[in-house]
Amino acid sequence: MGPYDSAISAGSSTCSPSSSAKPSDIDGLLAGAGYKVRSTELHQVAQRLERLETVMVNAPAEISQLASDALQCNPSDIASWVDSMLFEFNQQPVSMPSDLSDFSDLTYIDGVVSPAVNQAVGNNSWMDNRTPQQQELTQQLMVVTAMEEDSGIRLVHMMITCAELVQRGELPLAGSLIEEMQALLTRVNTACGIGKVAGYFIDALSRRVFTRTPQALCCATGWSNDSEILYHHFYEACPYLKFAHFTANQAILEAFDGHDCVHVVDFNLMHGLQWPALIQALALRPCGPPFLRLTGIGPPSPDGRDSLREIGLRLAELARSVNVRFAFRGVAASRLEDVKPWMLQVSQTEAVAINSIMQLHRLLGSGPTRASAMETVLGWIRSLNPKIVTVVEQEANHNQPEFLDRFTEALYYYSTMFDSLEACSLQLEKAVAEIYIQREICNVLCCEGSARVERHEPLAKWRNRLGAAGFRPLNLGSNAFKQASMLLTLFSAEGYIVEEHEGCLTLGWHSRPLIAASAWQPIPYQTQQQQQ
Repeated sequence: MGPYDSAISAGSSTCSPSSSAKPSDIDGLLAGAGYKVRSTELHQVAQRLERLETVMVNAPAEISQLASDALQCNPSDIASWVDSMLFEFNQQPVSMPSDLSDFSDLTYIDGVVSPAVNQAVGNNSWMDNRTPQQQELTQQLMVVTAMEEDSGIRLVHMMITCAELVQRGELPLAGSLIEEMQALLTRVNTACGIGKVAGYFIDALSRRVFTRTPQALCCATGWSNDSEILYHHFYEACPYLKFAHFTANQAILEAFDGHDCVHVVDFNLMHGLQWPALIQALALRPCGPPFLRLTGIGPPSPDGRDSLREIGLRLAELARSVNVRFAFRGVAASRLEDVKPWMLQVSQTEAVAINSIMQLHRLLGSGPTRASAMETVLGWIRSLNPKIVTVVEQEANHNQPEFLDRFTEALYYYSTMFDSLEACSLQLEKAVAEIYIQREICNVLCCEGSARVERHEPLAKWRNRLGAAGFRPLNLGSNAFKQASMLLTLFSAEGYIVEEHEGCLTLGWHSRPLIAASAWQPIPYQTQQQQQ
């Protein structure tokens, strides 16, 4: 573990942000950094996607395979792909099943009755106008739905009971209950709703009960080598990571105002997805772009590649195209506590920003070693005297010592998370994003001790912890709120909500906050002593 000896730099003597870059060049560089859609095409693509969504909602189930086949092609031109899908759909006649031809005013998708059926079921006059066979079919559908709902409710109660048995150490009884739940799971739809959530949580309980060592559980999942791929798909499937990046970038941009030499330390580089937007924003500063240094921390590559340097090279190309002087340094570390401040090579002449996206909770733990890890990292962060520390964490309480409390909280939190994922129209990204979430669930519920790293805590606890460590909160401001709200316009779902809480921002689904962003600044030592 250690920093790379070579740094990557890019620079230009001119301050014009666009004198040497063509739009096509910038689009290519953005695509290499993880941005798939050209900015000039967003309006047209949005119109086409709305048309495609309308057609697919009213399309028969027989052509669902067409969409699946098209997605597997992974086309490079999304606009032309949407047009081709619309053409294919228009060639298919929309017809009703032969035995339901009289239901001309209803829409059926994949065999599920539309809400119009539920509204009509309560109308006796409508029932009187239908044949006995049609009435019997409608009643059968209602019975099936009621049975599935009953099975879902029973699964929730059984999972809570099983978690209580695990907490008491009654593993044989818990194992028997797991087998009953697995049998009951066959009676519900596991593609969405409580069936999907129950499937993941029953799997986690099974791992917890039937596998003895937490270390074996974590290794057996095989996720460690694929974490970056899963992270990328989670980024594409839902707005949570985009919200984190946009909000942190806006706060960092404002903190760097008036500084000619700036340095960002990223605790989790992960493809560098956050930084193209900041580079472009710095290029457009009225006073000209500063010299930007980026230090990216990440795990060593399992295949021996210098993946951090590869990411740095792509970002350097982007910075060069918009005339931002740029230098990159990669620090390979398996754990954040293994990083030492001297590895970051911070200069006193720089304005420093520390960026932590869902990383600080990994320093938490119940033992004295873990407590000292958090204190040590927060201590050297403060010693660097950064202009700003951006912190984004899950708005959850998964660090409780009692297993039952942790299980109940996780069940509530991830049920909401899966519900929000249903709004994703990208089926591949959605499927892989669910694996990303499953990995978190497994770690929260299956592992203990040092193996349990997903120790999420709510914003209130982070306020107390960072305040005690010598940091004061910074108001994220109206610009960050506007940026986050604009981000949500890119998603068709109306359930995502951005809220402001005492200068911090949260992004949630309906009434449940799921992720919280905050900004901090170290209190000068003299000021802190005077306050004490």
